[in-house]
Amino acid sequence: MRDLPQNKKIILFDGLCNLCNSSVQFLIKRDSKDIFRFVSLQSELGKELLSKLPIAIQKTDSIILYESEAVFYYKSQAVFQIIKSLGGLFNLLLIFKLLPTYFTDTLYDFVAKNRYQWFGKKQYCLAPTKELKSKFLG
Repeated sequence: MRDLPQNKKIILFDGLCNLCNSSVQFLIKRDSKDIFRFVSLQSELGKELLSKLPIAIQKTDSIILYESEAVFYYKSQAVFQIIKSLGGLFNLLLIFKLLPTYFTDTLYDFVAKNRYQWFGKKQYCLAPTKELKSKFLG
């Protein structure tokens, strides 16, 4: 596997999903500490990273926050870790972490299941602009 950047958190996302792409753009604008790098689940690197994780391939409609093969989060727990990394006023949203994971993951799954219907789907993954290329891997 290609060398991954040190001290960066890698967010694997559905590159065909309009909601996911908007979320990535939102995070890029607010990543003032340059913490995150992004990898589409559909890319070769995305598939390679997924193959290293103990997550069923069928469950890869989820956002995954990858820190290492031993440390990763998905579904609502990934969202909470991303919020925590952003810091600032976003930390107020961590109040929802007090809810049971079963509940937050069920809510996450409901949105994930309906995301194409509600927000649309792209035919192919978009290529990042020259300015944003350094934020994307693979």
